[in-house]
Amino acid sequence: MLLKLSLLEEIKAGKVDVVFRRWNRPTVKSGGTLKTKLGQLSIISVTDMTPDDVTEFDAQRAGFADVAAFWRWLDTMKEGSIFQRIEVRFEDE
Repeated sequence: MLLKLSLLEEIKAGKVDVVFRRWNRPTVKSGGTLKTKLGQLSIISVTDMTPDDVTEFDAQRAGFADVAAFWRWLDTMKEGSIFQRIEVRFEDE
């Protein structure tokens, strides 16, 4: 799972703890870790869902102003048959 540096910085600062992904084959699983440019990221949970299930609260947890901003972002993403909500946090250094 590739994450932009700006998003990684927001996760590390504790401003973001949810990431949404649409893909054909998931590359992360609950309890796993991900090495990033800024350190190791823990995958707390992975939940299958549809974009229609995204709430205002989760959109904001993912760094979006609201659900409308989430939908604008999603429209720029690649297509995929699987949509997931991924809860993340940086591991202590």
